[in-house]
Formats: sequence, structure tokens, C-alpha cells
Amino acid sequence: MKWFGISFHNHISLSRALLVGFACLAGSIGSVSFRTDLSFKDLQTSDSTQDKYGFKSLFKTNQFNANKPYIDQLNPRAVSFVQEYIRKQGKELQRMKGWGKPYFDLYDNVLTTYGIPKEMKYLSVIESHLQAGLVSWAGAVGPWQLMDYEAKRFGLRVGGMGDERMDFYKSTNVAAKLMKELYAEFGDWLLVVAAYNGGAGRVRQCIRKANSRDFWDLQYYLPEETRNHVKKFIGTHYAMEGGGGWTTLTADETTQVKASMVKNNNQVPLNEAEQANTALIELSGRYHSMVVANALVMDIGQFNRLNPGFDKALAEGKKYSMRIPKDKMAVFEARKQQLLMESFRLLIEGSATPNG
Repeated sequence: MKWFGISFHNHISLSRALLVGFACLAGSIGSVSFRTDLSFKDLQTSDSTQDKYGFKSLFKTNQFNANKPYIDQLNPRAVSFVQEYIRKQGKELQRMKGWGKPYFDLYDNVLTTYGIPKEMKYLSVIESHLQAGLVSWAGAVGPWQLMDYEAKRFGLRVGGMGDERMDFYKSTNVAAKLMKELYAEFGDWLLVVAAYNGGAGRVRQCIRKANSRDFWDLQYYLPEETRNHVKKFIGTHYAMEGGGGWTTLTADETTQVKASMVKNNNQVPLNEAEQANTALIELSGRYHSMVVANALVMDIGQFNRLNPGFDKALAEGKKYSMRIPKDKMAVFEARKQQLLMESFRLLIEGSATPNG
């Protein structure tokens, strides 16, 4: 999916008009990205709703300290690229937030259908700058720069004015299927970006040569174009979202960040369904997880996953933002005083162990 030359076709305006109509009907879904301070406040978006932890392997001390500025902790090889990229591309990407919104709305809806993080829409930004009629020197076409053999494999018509790779909706469905395939193999979104650009075979070779599945270890075995493609994806993500996210982490970094979040009593990121169907209630007092879970007819494992460190935080006298299904909210509100008394009784009798 490389591109260097540009060729546009007459039906681009029609495609954009149809796309705007589709996006208005489909609506948009909030981002699940993370927010941090990279001193690019004018580029931050209000869609980011969770704290960001970032590149574990790129921290100066291999650890992230939430009490210190994010940018001050990053390894210079990450900071310099992101800052330089935003310096050069930031204004254009900021403008794209406006004129590209119908495209991003469509991407969000299609990608989530396949279980693909919405942030992967920025791959289309670095592939084509959201241009439907873009044709590369290698023959990749459309907003997702699909090669003809990939498009045919997923049932798209290629060639001529009817080339369906130029159709935003159809090409996004194919790109999502392709990314899902790649993630199933590599289990790492940065490697998905690398494989999308340079081919899965090339990434497999680099993994063998580097004896590592970490992008930052194997990057120098990749062609320079592919290596920079991944970094442009990271830079675009930072510029558009005000920070990185799960798609800008390696698989190992993702595992370590989630473990760190649980250890520090932070919420583990939820999937789309969990976000849509749950809500937060701020609590104080010695509520006990088993009492609350039983009253709400919730599996204790599910409750603990939604509320890591629940008992420990409340035992230390801290407030806690408890997450429960929305359809359980009324039950909890009606019984919260009773549940508090039952929790006290359980603790006094010593018949339960906090979940930590």
C-alpha cells in the first residue's frame, strides 16, 4: 500500500457527497483513546476520555509515572519524531479534523463492527490523506490504498471508473477485514501497520532476524519506508487525539500497562459494549464487593474486573468510582444504605476476604 504519485478521478466529489449523507445517518461514536500533555494543547480533542500511559519500552526508566509530565519521561527517539512530525503536519491534521469528520464517522462505525480499534482510521490518513482517487506507483488505489489482489480476495471490483477500492464504505470494510487478519497473526497494532504497508511476509522475516516481535527491536530490519510509516501512524494519532493509545503500543507494552493500571486501582479499558452498557457511581464507606455483587446479581469475577482494587481502596478510606451495568443502577441506589450495613456486618463477622 505504498504511494508516491497522485491521480484523481472525476467522481471524487460524488463520493464525498454520498459519504457525508451516510455519516449523518450513521452518527459518530466517542473515541477510546488516552489523553496526555505533549504541549500540543491546540491539537487535543475532547473525545479522549481516559488517562494515557504510553510507550513503556520508550520511557527513560522503562516505567511510566503518572505524576510526572508524559513528554518528560519519553525516550528521545520517540519524542523527537512525534514532535517533528506534529511540527510539520500538525496544522494540516488539525484542519482535517473538520473536513474529514464525515469520513472518520464512517470509519468509526465500520471498524467497530469488526472489533478494530477506531484509532486505526488514522492508517487511512497516512495511506492516502483520505483521497478516494489516489493511485500509487505500485497500483494501490483508494483511501485505504488497496492492491488489486487484496481487493479481489475480498470481493471488490477493480479497474476502471467502477473500481470499488475508491468507494469509502466498501474499501473500509475490506481494510478492516485485512487488519483483523493481520492482528490475528501478529497480535500487535504497530506490526499490523507495518504489515499493511510492507507486507506480512516482510514482517515475519524481520521477526525472525530480530528474534523479537517488538516493533522497536525489529524496526531496523524493516525497509525505511515501512519503518517511517509506523512512526507516522503514531505521530498522526498523537496529533489527532492529543496523545497515544492502545494502537500505539506494542503487545508487550499493552499487557504491562494494563497490569500497571490494575495495580494502581485504575480501570482496565473496556470494550465498546461494556462502555455503552455500564456507568460509574462514586462511593465512600466500607462497601464490600461480595455484598454489592450478590445484591446486583452479578458474578463476582465480572464485578472485580469492572472494579479492580474495590475493597482495598474503600478499606483505606478512599473514594471509589464503581462501575456497574446501567440496568443495575436503580437497584443499587434503592438499596445502597442496606448494602453498606450488610458490608459492615460481613466485615465485623470476618467471614469475607477483600478482593484487594
